[in-house]
Amino acid sequence: MTLLEDRCRLVLIVPDADDDAVLSEKLAHALRGGDVASVILPQYGLDEVSFQKRAEGLVAIVQEAGAAALVAGDSRVAGRAKADGLHILGKVEELAEAIEKFTPKMIVGAGGASDRHTALEVGEARPDYIFFGKLDGDIKPEAHPKNLALGEWWASMVEIPCIVMGGTDIASVLQVAETGAEFVALRSAVFDHPAGTAAAISEINALLDEKAPRFDA
Repeated sequence: MTLLEDRCRLVLIVPDADDDAVLSEKLAHALRGGDVASVILPQYGLDEVSFQKRAEGLVAIVQEAGAAALVAGDSRVAGRAKADGLHILGKVEELAEAIEKFTPKMIVGAGGASDRHTALEVGEARPDYIFFGKLDGDIKPEAHPKNLALGEWWASMVEIPCIVMGGTDIASVLQVAETGAEFVALRSAVFDHPAGTAAAISEINALLDEKAPRFDA
């Protein structure tokens, strides 16, 4: 997840699905649509065997497209699937343990920071990034105001990059970009886009290219 751009970049959250083949096709199509920094693969309700099978297929697609593949929650699945990184959802102690064990070989990022105090505790562990919001938290067209506020506060004072969860509307990427966050995460805004996932990615990048503030401005 290198900052190749001078503006906010996109992180994709893979949705749950009944058919892994359809999910793989949608993801591959999305990644052909333009710049994606990384893709996070949540476990949802899958057992370990099913999650590993899904992860192995999706990680290969993500890496082939030049993005970083991050597995949420299960370090064993992340290792077996040869993912680029691990998204930790648990307590700060679990995060610190993962950082000690897996960095710098793997990216280790942190979720679960729902307030400033927890975010600062997370920051002391020095993860590669911090995520504000829930991986399935895109329930309204706009990004959640609390996550936007946390992202703006964090980006203004801490060097560790942050990802802020957007909403179900593609336009929510600009709300996030305006906070100064390095990354915006989207899920249904891409995977449920009526014109298809590639069109969604293309539209998002065009919007960010045109209107997102530049970090060096």
